[in-house]
Amino acid sequence: MRFRHPDGTVVHLSYCTNVHPAETLDGVLAQLRDHCEPVRRRLGRDRLGIGLWLARPAARALTADPAALRALRAELDHRGLEVVTLNGFPYEGFGAQEVKYRVYRPDWTEPERLAHTTDLARLLAALLPDDVTDGTLSTLPLAWRTGFDEHAAGTARAALTTLTERLDALEELTGKSIRVALEPEPGCVVETTADAIGPLTALPGDRVGVCVDTCHLATSFEDPATALAALDAAGIGIPKAQLSAALHADHPHRPEVRAALAAFAEPRFLHQTRTLTADGPRGTDDLPEALSGGSLPDTAPWRAHFHVPLHAPPAPPLTSTLPVLQGALTRLVGGPRPRTRHLEVETYTWQALPPAARPRDRARLADGIAAELALARDLLTDLGLKELP
Repeated sequence: MRFRHPDGTVVHLSYCTNVHPAETLDGVLAQLRDHCEPVRRRLGRDRLGIGLWLARPAARALTADPAALRALRAELDHRGLEVVTLNGFPYEGFGAQEVKYRVYRPDWTEPERLAHTTDLARLLAALLPDDVTDGTLSTLPLAWRTGFDEHAAGTARAALTTLTERLDALEELTGKSIRVALEPEPGCVVETTADAIGPLTALPGDRVGVCVDTCHLATSFEDPATALAALDAAGIGIPKAQLSAALHADHPHRPEVRAALAAFAEPRFLHQTRTLTADGPRGTDDLPEALSGGSLPDTAPWRAHFHVPLHAPPAPPLTSTLPVLQGALTRLVGGPRPRTRHLEVETYTWQALPPAARPRDRARLADGIAAELALARDLLTDLGLKELP
């Protein structure tokens, strides 16, 4: 979906296909047919943007076979879909029964991460619509925090420097400008937008910036105005933002609130949980750890890294951090010029919701994703953006 900002800039809205995890190229093609096109039809759109997730095996197949890449581009066109952004955070295995810490490997200290991201950038340059010259690619925020020392920081910095050189060369070759965005996430080396400033100012040029994920922003109790102002002051760009909402509990000391939170403590994904104290944020690596008692103060609200559907907050006594998303979006695209042109709804946890809230079939999942995009569309038009055909 495309929107015209009052300053004339085109802003793209998509949804991320990591909600339909597939490891192979055949699986990706099936996603387009079984999920993405039905979402487009529900929205009554001739064209729908998708934030494509390509697992390493699928990316490798496309890189090795130019004919397969052309066929994917043709299939996107045939189904009324377009790609201006890729989600390069999960490497592979995102559909496994237990993902947890595995999603952070390989990290930016390992050569596989650089190779994969380079391939994704080249693929994105080939998949961009003919009238679009700029693409974005989100990636993990360097690494999970444990074991990350000065040597690891130097290795990651060298890898990202090499990546910027490759992206410069790619633009010279193709005329397509690809920018990469580190996605701050609780528990990682770059947990907050503030954590991104040091590593990114050490890099040459402006090829690498920040992907603001509003679920992660909220989970870490970051104030959108403060966070975005700090990035602006440091001269760090925001190539991409992910529109998402975290799980919020006002009174985590109450038994009924803990019981409601326990329904979201599922075994597949990591749900980092945070609270604010007088000394700043404190947290646990996962929701079950927080609920087990004693490890996290419960005298102030808790927030958990669980991407809840934008249009359907959990039932009381829980809620979502949708107001944080709204505040961030106002500052991202509601001003005299947009701070980013690529917005992506990323609710990959539909099938990890408590059983009563999970979609029972593909049709209901498509209904839910379409409803999320409709809400995001309404937020954008309320800010003065005009939806384009």
